Amino acid sequence: MIELIVKGALAYLLGSCVGSLLIGKLRGVDIRTMGSGNAGATNMMRTQGKAAALAVLVIDLGKGWIATRFLAAWHIPGIATESGLSAWCAAVCGLAVILGHVYPVWYGFRGGKGFATFLGAVLGVSPMLLLVAAVVWLVMTILFGYVGLASMVAAVAVAVAIAASAVSPRTPLLGFGIVAALLIIYTHRGNIERMLAGNESRAKRLWLFGTRRGSG
Repeated sequence: MIELIVKGALAYLLGSCVGSLLIGKLRGVDIRTMGSGNAGATNMMRTQGKAAALAVLVIDLGKGWIATRFLAAWHIPGIATESGLSAWCAAVCGLAVILGHVYPVWYGFRGGKGFATFLGAVLGVSPMLLLVAAVVWLVMTILFGYVGLASMVAAVAVAVAIAASAVSPRTPLLGFGIVAALLIIYTHRGNIERMLAGNESRAKRLWLFGTRRGSG
């Protein structure tokens, strides 16, 4: 149990290093006061350009990957590894790093929506699951143009893929998939409200159908 607590805490602190806020600080801006107010790569691209957005994406994806691929497997000196609980390390670290991104302790608990970090965590668990998420996200964005909707559906698709596959350890990862999907939906609640109200912006360059409005 101590191993899970320590690794979860470290993953949370890692997640609290939010890419858009780090890059924004280097540029002398707080991205949360610009554009949509979201501390994510999309808002960074809208307000600061593609290079800044790419840097944010690399940071946010990278910390999720590090949490589930390396931190979860790390044998911490002085802390015994409990075989019954070690299988939960990837799930706990994955959720903790996303929570750190959404509620970063370094930035007044006001972070981003967590999707890029979620993708990084999924990559650390299984590249095939990341492929599922990427394909679903791209298809949904092309069909409907809503980046937020695509992110939510992609997160749910990962949970479904875990449930339908033989990925191991099954129970911890299924728990991760379900809770992470619910968290991603929760962080996109504003997008849901705007879609229902009919004023959510769409991704111009990817949306293939209908009247193109705004950028997503």
